[in-house]
Amino acid sequence: MVKQADLVLAMHLRGDAFSPEQKARNFAYYEPLTVRDSSLSAATQAVIAAEVGHLQLAYDYFAEVAFLDLYDLAQNTRNGLHLASLVGIWTALVAGFGGLRLRGDSLAFGPRLPEGITRLTFRVVFRNRCIGVDITPTEVRYVLLKGSPLAVWHEDETITLSTQEVVIRPTSQIQAGPRPDQPPGRVPLKRAARPLSDGPAELLHHNR
Repeated sequence: MVKQADLVLAMHLRGDAFSPEQKARNFAYYEPLTVRDSSLSAATQAVIAAEVGHLQLAYDYFAEVAFLDLYDLAQNTRNGLHLASLVGIWTALVAGFGGLRLRGDSLAFGPRLPEGITRLTFRVVFRNRCIGVDITPTEVRYVLLKGSPLAVWHEDETITLSTQEVVIRPTSQIQAGPRPDQPPGRVPLKRAARPLSDGPAELLHHNR
């Protein structure tokens, strides 16, 4: 068993050192071994799950991060909030579903959304530029809100952003392998539409 997703984190931070096939294979290998006995793990697993195409699993992990303190999922919120996990909410959204990465001396995006999210918008400040990103299931819009023109990556294509126009590209679709298993008792609660009851588990299941 592995406490938290350390090698999976390496694939996030140094994604250039791994091929897409290696990322998918490593993620599938470590999922059944990782017990997530750390509030830092689920956000990282959400990021790579999204990158390799397991979007529902990424959405499940994102919900676990988002509700960790709201519903005291670790049963220790009385001792204080999980601040790093709160940052993980942003990480799971922007690096996971937005696909934000550093690539060389610029930024790269590989956006893809799970079925439960119909739109994701965010802004990123990078080298005195403010970039707006608006993602839907079918397309992504990039706009430079402030600053001089900047070349960034959309998937494997270089695009140049300026304040004069919006750049539109299709949202990427990839074919994932079988959804990997998790250790017994460590399957994240599934994000899906379901009537609310009076329990935290039902709230976690409920669609936004």
